[in-house]
Amino acid sequence: MKLWGSMFEKVVDEATNSFHSSLSFDKRLYEYDIKGSIAHSKMLAKQGIITSRDSEQIQNGLEKILSDIKSGSLKFEGSDAEDIHSFIESELTSRIGDAGKRLHTARSRNDQVALDMRMYVRHELQEIVVLLKDLIKVFIKTAKVNLDTVMPGFTHLQKAQPITLAHHVMAYVEMFLRDIDRFNDCFKRVNVLPLGSCALATTTYNIDRKFVAKELGFKAVSNNSLDAVSDRDFCIEFVSNISISMMHLSRFCEELIFYANDHFSFITISDNFATGSSIMPQKKNPDMAELIRGKTGRVYGALMSLLTTIKALPLAYNKDMQEDKEAVFNAVDTVKASVSVFTKMFAELKFNKDKMLAAAKGGFTNATDAADYLVKKGVPFREAHEIIGKLVLYAIEKNKPLDELSLEEFKSISQIFDKDIFKAIDIINCVNARNAIGGPSKKAVTAAIANAEKLLG
Repeated sequence: MKLWGSMFEKVVDEATNSFHSSLSFDKRLYEYDIKGSIAHSKMLAKQGIITSRDSEQIQNGLEKILSDIKSGSLKFEGSDAEDIHSFIESELTSRIGDAGKRLHTARSRNDQVALDMRMYVRHELQEIVVLLKDLIKVFIKTAKVNLDTVMPGFTHLQKAQPITLAHHVMAYVEMFLRDIDRFNDCFKRVNVLPLGSCALATTTYNIDRKFVAKELGFKAVSNNSLDAVSDRDFCIEFVSNISISMMHLSRFCEELIFYANDHFSFITISDNFATGSSIMPQKKNPDMAELIRGKTGRVYGALMSLLTTIKALPLAYNKDMQEDKEAVFNAVDTVKASVSVFTKMFAELKFNKDKMLAAAKGGFTNATDAADYLVKKGVPFREAHEIIGKLVLYAIEKNKPLDELSLEEFKSISQIFDKDIFKAIDIINCVNARNAIGGPSKKAVTAAIANAEKLLG
């Protein structure tokens, strides 16, 4: 019989039961469910709501169930339990008898599942932060050895100004540091105990919620029982943060796909992270980067699913909220796999530095520096901009980069140019002259690396 079935005269049919059951996916909450129940039983005994003997039996029984699930001797398959909570409670009662029936005193599955999900999110959030830190460390390692590796920077996918590979990689370090900050901030709102809210209106028993919070490592206790059992903001915020991290991964994957193309040839992806074609023997496809880019849409779908599910629910708990779990689980699995694969893939990239430098020298990426040269000679910037525009047009007509023009050609556009123009538009000098905080110079990027390492701790 179902935990709630005493007043029901008919049995739910098999198809409906399957549709209703969540055990197939919420079974992954078993450890959190058991730990929450152990803390709850301790509190019940402490408050004199159940006997110490019953509490000890409950705790020992739950510990054995946890051990048996982990060892594989207790399986979920074949159970007719509708969720992880009823599975564990039924198993406990079958093992220890009446004491197991007392465990559910002063709680509901409504606050129980809210607890389990908070404990799950709290754990996975920290796991994701560890993975992101590992990724950042790989980026920093790459940046340190590429402070002098010049490449073009782009706007509108057009060559814009010369930067370094280190500067480019450190841009993503900043993104993922923000992601870590978001996850850590989210942790504060996740780390609130809902247990004790019961179905929606707490309980008449003299419970000690702060004791349970301390047992389970929660920083705070929820202030409103209606909100506590119906709140899935923490899930939405968590998956939103995951979505942003996936977006950052996807952006970098997009660039790697471009840079691996032979029109760029900036990078070579390791054979470990590429595949071939079934018909074209010359192909080397960046499938892992493309999959991460594609899986980002799956995570966005999880976020939209959560938002859509919760948007019209009246207080307090509604069965719709069962749909939160698969969305959260899928987002977690996807981001963890994606970050792990990307980290390994990036660590094995080969950077074709000559190709990068050659690309940086083309496309007039030093045109802005030529304009700045004139400004430093006293020419108003708008006038300097016009002069260099004419100079670039001339260079295009002559099919020459700026640094291959003669001094006479420069002077034909403006007499202000002198022989020091060639030093000003040298690609390496163009990069290292940009010493402002956040710039691409060796000095500025070295400082950015030191700051990032400090933030990582």
